[in-house]
Amino acid sequence: MTQDANDDVSPGDKKSSLLEQMRRANESSGRNRAERLNRQPQQPVRQAQRFEDLPEYKRVMTQKIAGEMAGIANPFYRSHDIAAGATTRMGGREFINFASYDYLATNTDPLVAARAKEAIDRFGISASASRLVAGERPVHVELEQELAKLYGVDAAVCFVSGYLTNVATIGCLLGPQDLVIHDEFIHNSALAGIKLSGAARRLFKHNDAENLETILKTLSSDFRRILVVVEGVYSMDGDVADLPALLELKARYGFWLMVDEAHALGILGKNGRGTFEHFGIDARDVDIWMGTLSKTTSSCGGYIAGSSALADILKAEAGGFVYSVGLAPVLATAAIAGLQILESEPDRAARLRRNGGLFLQCARAAGLDTGLSLGFSVVPVIVGDSLRAVQLSNDLLSEGINVLPIIHPAVPEGMARLRFFITCNHTEEQIRHSVAVTARKLKDLQDRNFGLGSIDMDKVMQLLPTRQASGKA
Repeated sequence: MTQDANDDVSPGDKKSSLLEQMRRANESSGRNRAERLNRQPQQPVRQAQRFEDLPEYKRVMTQKIAGEMAGIANPFYRSHDIAAGATTRMGGREFINFASYDYLATNTDPLVAARAKEAIDRFGISASASRLVAGERPVHVELEQELAKLYGVDAAVCFVSGYLTNVATIGCLLGPQDLVIHDEFIHNSALAGIKLSGAARRLFKHNDAENLETILKTLSSDFRRILVVVEGVYSMDGDVADLPALLELKARYGFWLMVDEAHALGILGKNGRGTFEHFGIDARDVDIWMGTLSKTTSSCGGYIAGSSALADILKAEAGGFVYSVGLAPVLATAAIAGLQILESEPDRAARLRRNGGLFLQCARAAGLDTGLSLGFSVVPVIVGDSLRAVQLSNDLLSEGINVLPIIHPAVPEGMARLRFFITCNHTEEQIRHSVAVTARKLKDLQDRNFGLGSIDMDKVMQLLPTRQASGKA
């Protein structure tokens, strides 16, 4: 009888009855929850912090006020009127340019421009989706094949950002049971990836294989995986990782080795293939090759090259690949053209190395502190004081030379510098002239003792609350 009665109820009535039961259950749960909350002591209403009250904002404002008191214009965010290479134009004025990492002058190469235009005509601008769903294009596969060929490894994976490449790869491969050991001067993107992964972290003294071995000897066997991260050419100092020593340690201690080639591809090695060619090493001996597409290939994005298994893992599980839009087809195409230029015109890399060597030689002869640089793609001129470095950048700009300062917290206070990016298209005259002007302007600042020591920091602290209250940066 009960079954027959239920059979007579229409689907609409069944749905209404179910919804009514759900509402009654929700109302009962809500009453019980309200009663529990009423029995608890009332908590004070939480107020969200204002961004103006954060210590991060205080640091920004302290730097801004100190600069204003010293009469220093902000050197950052200078806007360029044209494509910047060995020279550039800003505000209608021509400058010798050492602030762009178009190392092999591919950014304005007619071949790159023509290929990019063809890609836009065929694919539009964006991939418009993750490559897993609707964002895959033939140029993605072609670019990855070209990168794998360059390194002589099985496969490569491309990401939409160089920074994201490190973050996503380390975050995917490592976890809380693992350990990452990195050079103390490693790029911030690697540090962000380590933090995301939850892995334990240790650092070793810069380019010091003996110190790395000391750390390896003391490690607990509890770690599931161990990754060591270095840079081929270090982006702030311009020196080169001791890859042979690292591989010797790898053979004895069984860790993965990851080498960031952002400033080494197109620079090191007879044909510009990077650190492995520089040392005459089989690239397969390194587990993870990482690099960016924004330097030598003048595109945008990043890549990982290595084994097929590594590529398969990243394409299936790296959040920065799976959940991000695919690399814009026009950028992938431009990167392919850049790699083809690297392969077909090795003289560009040779010219770059000659220019870097000349800059380093001239800078040292002029008494400038070039730190650890070996004269490849990056040559720093270490100034020390952050305000002095900023003012030196502005002084050089007034002389028609564009080079940017690197200041705290990007480098430790006391190690501020100007970072010169060398390209294959810089002329000997541009290099000699720029070094001479840099030495002269720096000496003038030193003679005047210009820097943080000349700033009344008590007055800066007095002005800070007023600026914080106004919220004007």
